[in-house]
Amino acid sequence: MKSWISGLTLIGGLAILLTTMLNAGSSGEMMEIAEVKPVPEGFGEVWLGAGCFWCVEAVLEKQGGIDSIVSGYMGGEVPNPTYRAVCAGTTGHAEVVRVVYDPEKLPFEELLRWFWKLHDPTTLNRQGNDVGTQYRSAIYYTTEAQKTAVEKSIKELNASDMYPGNAVTEVAKASAFYPAEKYHQDYYQNNKNQGYCRFVILPKLEKLGLDD
Repeated sequence: MKSWISGLTLIGGLAILLTTMLNAGSSGEMMEIAEVKPVPEGFGEVWLGAGCFWCVEAVLEKQGGIDSIVSGYMGGEVPNPTYRAVCAGTTGHAEVVRVVYDPEKLPFEELLRWFWKLHDPTTLNRQGNDVGTQYRSAIYYTTEAQKTAVEKSIKELNASDMYPGNAVTEVAKASAFYPAEKYHQDYYQNNKNQGYCRFVILPKLEKLGLDD
């Protein structure tokens, strides 16, 4: 499950959110899997893991040049994983977002710059209070050009003073992708008053100058 900010008491809206997530899957509608559309000709496709996929999606949805974003799971060994299983850390998957982008409007290098800004890639299997291998920093590329760009970008990041340590981001070729349950898609946009959205995602958007 998503972890909570230190010092916050799990009452009211936070407790309701936690109960909702624990009970997710009891409704057939909530268990519906998100649709993954084909990549338009000339567009790029990459999977990014940077902690909670709700946060990553919320940030990247603010960027121009992105055709679609789908939250889901990649990098594990168990086929057709559920959110509950991934959160338990038993499948090996990372929470990721599939990003389809127009390189004419959003060059891959610019997308990577946002990726480094929206999370701390130097913390192993952790983003804030969200702890576990499912929250690892990861880039799953689809082309050799993307791989080369990622390797170059990591070298530049490590040589900068953006973070005190070096990136521990997993870089690997894209493997089987499993779209997350439909209720995870556009989570922040659909649940802005929920505890995790108000206390974790909104401050991140504000810090990056992307709040509404």
